[in-house]
Amino acid sequence: MSTSSSSELELEDRPETPDTTGAYPRLTDTQIMLLSRYGVRKSLTRGSTLFCAGDRDCGLFVVLDGRVRVVQEEGPEGESRVLAVHGRGRFVGDLSMLTGQAVYVTAVAQTDVEVLEVLYDRLKEAITQDQALGDLILRAFILRRNIDADLGAGLRIIGSRYSADTRRLRDFASRNRIPCHWEDLEEDPEAEVTLRAFDIPPDQTPVVIWKGQTVLRNPSTTELADLLGLRAAPDRAAYDLVVVGAGPGGLAAAVYAASEGLSTVVLDALATGGQAATSSQIENYLGFPAGITGAELADRAVVQARKFGAVFSIPGEATSLTQADGYHVVGLAEGDDLIAHAVLVATGVRYRRLDLPGTDRLEGSSVYYAATEFEARLCRQDPVTVVGGGNSAGQAACFLARQSPVVNLVIRHNDLGRDMSRYLADRVERSPRIKVWRHTEVCELIGDEALEEVTLHDLHTDQTQRVATTALFVLIGAAPHTSWLQGEIPLDAKGFILTGPAADCSEALFETRRQGVFAVGDVRSGSVKHVASAVGEGSVAIRQVHEFLQTEGRR
Repeated sequence: MSTSSSSELELEDRPETPDTTGAYPRLTDTQIMLLSRYGVRKSLTRGSTLFCAGDRDCGLFVVLDGRVRVVQEEGPEGESRVLAVHGRGRFVGDLSMLTGQAVYVTAVAQTDVEVLEVLYDRLKEAITQDQALGDLILRAFILRRNIDADLGAGLRIIGSRYSADTRRLRDFASRNRIPCHWEDLEEDPEAEVTLRAFDIPPDQTPVVIWKGQTVLRNPSTTELADLLGLRAAPDRAAYDLVVVGAGPGGLAAAVYAASEGLSTVVLDALATGGQAATSSQIENYLGFPAGITGAELADRAVVQARKFGAVFSIPGEATSLTQADGYHVVGLAEGDDLIAHAVLVATGVRYRRLDLPGTDRLEGSSVYYAATEFEARLCRQDPVTVVGGGNSAGQAACFLARQSPVVNLVIRHNDLGRDMSRYLADRVERSPRIKVWRHTEVCELIGDEALEEVTLHDLHTDQTQRVATTALFVLIGAAPHTSWLQGEIPLDAKGFILTGPAADCSEALFETRRQGVFAVGDVRSGSVKHVASAVGEGSVAIRQVHEFLQTEGRR
């Protein structure tokens, strides 16, 4: 799309963006009438701003007359790029309005307009009256987020593909589903142009450009999260419940706890959704016969939990769990402590690394532990290699095969269906772009600054073979994230949290030996490592949390 100055944009009369995907639906007169009871009508002149990039807690706008355009602010001179134009009956807004983050686009009246503004708290009331309307809005916002990501809207990250800090910033934006445009110093001519425009020396990269003007030089993930509104400051001295880990189990617990009136704060060291959010398609989750992406499932859960009052703080990395004056104290890497009557641990697991020659050199640029839309765009039209035989590896292989011409799937045994769901194994077998290497392991990564080849070792013949690949996806099993609990909560021999009778301490299935501390999902010893199981555990555990709080006289 073209870039124009603000004055040029005000003079241009652009047609309404067609709705080809469901991202820009038109509301019915009945739906508009319903929203009118919860909103305020406003008349705005041409060129007026409805909301600006960086705003938080702004409302949804329904266009009653005229046209509104959504733009991305691009440069230090006020240049903007038009992303969409909305006419009568369409609504203007972004997913950030429902998740509590800062919006990354600006909405401007293209003509004189009449709009209906519905603030977030009132919108929550409105959609309880019409479930279909609420789902329509949420679905549209999720689709718009995907479209904007494809257009390169949102954050701009400028840095070298060989920089570990560039990778860190890209991964943080990707895992939090924040649209961003990466300009590679090594290959993207736009990167040098942008650096000159902002007068940034190359040795000060990576940089993040926000709202077309604000420049952050190699920010920490915490600084970036604060800018985007991902970290909520504690609003009380002690919470009823702190949920540590925002995967499916933690999100389910947050929804049920908040819906039952418990003051709830949710922490995660990286992003909401956990490992599940990296899944390109979850096809065996109840209620979604056509499947649902892990990212959409996570976003829907966050919106639902926030609707009931849960608070999210990302990143919020728990480093310790202690007790003081009858409360549980969760220490954070970011320097704060959170105090609560009860704690629910849902930190899940982390994929294991491959300890191979070349890994330390190339991990920052070419080795991945998730296969999301962002990684797929980086690997477009290039051969890639996936290591692992479970569902995560199978889903990643099928997802990457949509864009990569060759996907090498490496497994150490012969039976693809041994650790992978049958439907997924069949899909892998049928894909003409996926080559399964059986009885094989990766034994070396080859390349100076970026991965060029992997060496494969046949475990039966002992022969080796080099295979061209530009990215390695490692999905080989996982270890529980419980190192921060050592010495505080009993763990099994593999590091998973012992609960209930297994911990020889409580009849409550999800309570640990320390009263008031619970564990659910993949991090719990004996759990079924499955999204649906984690969701079930997270919801059921809240009943036990309630019983504990009532017994202690804290509710």
